[in-house]
Amino acid sequence: MIGYRVKSLREEREMSISELSTKSGVAKSYISSLERNLQTNPTILVLEKIARILSIKVDALLYEQPDKSLDEEWMEIMQDVMGSGISKEEMREFIQDRSGLLKA
Repeated sequence: MIGYRVKSLREEREMSISELSTKSGVAKSYISSLERNLQTNPTILVLEKIARILSIKVDALLYEQPDKSLDEEWMEIMQDVMGSGISKEEMREFIQDRSGLLKA
């Protein structure tokens, strides 16, 4: 099942096995074996490397769960917000203020 999730997430991001291999530092043949469920017991280190490149938590590879991952554009927006110095509370207030306007 881990292999299926790796393949599915990789394909969603329109990433080749070669690209995932290069970016993660995990051998292309290993990723291929993992995705074909020939390799069924990857180390946490391997999963962490793959998860980091796929912008997900390791848990998303280990456990079946609804896809709650953010698309790339949302991730960039959130990184910009975090880098701007806006606190979590300020962001919550902004969202609450905006949602009040949308309901009106």
